[in-house]
Formats: sequence, C-alpha cells, structure tokens
Amino acid sequence: MSKENYVISIFNTHSEAEDAIKELQKAGFDMNKLSVVGKDYQTDEHVVGYYNMGDRVKYWGKLGAFWGGLWGFLFGSAFFFIPGIGPLVVGGPLVTWIVGALEGAAIVGGLNAFGAALYSIGIPKDSIIKYETSLKSNKFLLIGHGTRDEVEKAKKILETANCVESSLHCA
Repeated sequence: MSKENYVISIFNTHSEAEDAIKELQKAGFDMNKLSVVGKDYQTDEHVVGYYNMGDRVKYWGKLGAFWGGLWGFLFGSAFFFIPGIGPLVVGGPLVTWIVGALEGAAIVGGLNAFGAALYSIGIPKDSIIKYETSLKSNKFLLIGHGTRDEVEKAKKILETANCVESSLHCA
C-alpha cells in the first residue's frame, strides 16, 4: 500500500473553492479523497446547523447553498466549534481525522482538534499554524490526499483555480 500524500490549497472565497472542486472532479480526482473546511457565519440570531440523514443533508446558514452543494461531492460532513478558530463546517475525510483526534485525546501540545487532526496525518506544525490563520481570516481550505502522482496532479489543477497558495506534503 502506498503512503498518503497531501495537497492543501487556500482559497479566499467559497465560490473559488467550489470552482476548484468542480475542476478536480472534471479531471477525475477521487472526491472521497477531498476535504473542504471553512467558516460559516450566520448574521442573524437564529439557530444555525445541519443534519446528515443518509445521503440527504440539510443546512441552514449564510453559505447554505455552497455547503449543501458540496455534500453531494464529498464523503462525510460535520460542524465543529474549534476554540481559537470558531465555527467550522467540514466535509470529507477531515471529519474523521478531527473526530479521531478528539476521541483519541490526540491533542498535541498547543494544537486544537483541527491542528491535531492535521498533525496526525503528518502535516508540520508550522504549516498547521498557517492553515489555522487562514481559517481565522475566513478563507477556505481544500485538502486532497492520495499517491504522490495524484496530489501533484491535483496541485497543478488547484493552482490554476485562483487559490491563494497550494502546498504539497509528501510522505
């Protein structure tokens, strides 16, 4: 079995992230190997949340259409409140990594559950801080994993899709 490698790209807006996901899908990237994470602020004082019932997901919030559209592409979805970052909506395998960090008490010195999840898959701490800062600044992250060839191909696609930055983390 080959070791997993990762590409992590930062996007300024949800529409840029959504366009990048569509480009990856067109290129044949396995959507089960893609995660997206971002903040979703609700400007009203109403309850914000979503539920996942099988393949049907409902979500209410400022970016509801964006997140709702992604659930059809991505495997798994969740809403977390991460101290120091705030409310995060997460889709894809990253959900499992965060839950694993929480359940396994894998919180690593100075890292929250999001950071511990990234650290557990081999992302260096200095990169984790950059990604957390991006989320705090209301940016969106796309995380793809796979063989080195898969993530290198994904990185090339993501770099043409208006990302702020794209980095490879290879085993």
